[in-house]
Amino acid sequence: MIDWNEKLEIVVSAISIYATIVIFVRLYGKRTTAQMNNFDWIVTVAFGSLASSGILMSTVSILDAVLAMFVLLTLQYCLTFLAFRSARFADLVKSEPRILFYDGQFLRRQMKKERVTEAEILSAIRQHGFVRVEDVQAVVLENEAQLSVLGYSEDRAPSTLEGVEQVKI
Repeated sequence: MIDWNEKLEIVVSAISIYATIVIFVRLYGKRTTAQMNNFDWIVTVAFGSLASSGILMSTVSILDAVLAMFVLLTLQYCLTFLAFRSARFADLVKSEPRILFYDGQFLRRQMKKERVTEAEILSAIRQHGFVRVEDVQAVVLENEAQLSVLGYSEDRAPSTLEGVEQVKI
């Protein structure tokens, strides 16, 4: 016989855990989920944990693990759907790219906030094929924690930097 109170507890637990993970990722920043967007990282980690619990723990049934995974996927779908439809909601749950180096200057306050060192920025500049920092207009920490390196265009117009946090164009 199915215990519906137990299933409701799983749904509530999955929602609570998901919300907690979203809050922690927002509080601790992009570096927490390097190379993945936050929502993919949450679901990937949770799926691994739920799968192992469902497989290895006799106290967690496969149905319980599958139900929790379904709830997490549904939450991820709803969250990304709402973020796509509402800019205000997207601002609440998604981080914005942040400029860390601009026009020859390391932006120390932003670097400190994102916990990125000068050595990491210089490494990214080299990896993008630049030999001189003077040839680099900007280095941006993207949503998925990748460092984008932008050289000067011929007309020196920073069009791809529009909307990046800390840049007024």
